[in-house]
Amino acid sequence: MSEQEFGSTPPGPEINQEPVVEGSWGSTQTQTPPNGYTSAPPPGYTPPPPGYAPPPPGYSAQPLGAQGLSENSACALAYVTFIPALVFLLVAPYNQNPKIKFHAIQELGLSIIWACLGVIMIVPIIGWIIGIVGFLTLLGTWIMCIMKASQGGVLKLPVIGDFAAQQSGYRP
Repeated sequence: MSEQEFGSTPPGPEINQEPVVEGSWGSTQTQTPPNGYTSAPPPGYTPPPPGYAPPPPGYSAQPLGAQGLSENSACALAYVTFIPALVFLLVAPYNQNPKIKFHAIQELGLSIIWACLGVIMIVPIIGWIIGIVGFLTLLGTWIMCIMKASQGGVLKLPVIGDFAAQQSGYRP
């Protein structure tokens, strides 16, 4: 390749090489805002279609809940992994609710069973069979627990549920 090919600009559309000059800091805008607004709308703004009326006088947006999660949401979220379950057992508004504590403790029991199934899977053939059947059973149980907790109910598991009820003080 020759020097001329490297030094010339490639063919194509003309590009404006002049820098764009904007107003300096603190300069005033010369545009007047439309329709009596206090500031001009941002560039590219399109107004809403006709038929959208402003809110009535005295209307205010709904305040955000200062309470945190609802009880059903916290109960269902406790089953996601062991991390939310531990958080709900340690954080003040949630660890005082017996129902949330029950679900969090029951999830910790399911996590322990999951870890034990992982150890059983180390054993060839029989461990694999037990592990796969156990994991599928655990998955179904886990999904049913989440569904019941999100609806406000409780799926009390045979051994883990009794222990969780005793520790949390919740009687399903």
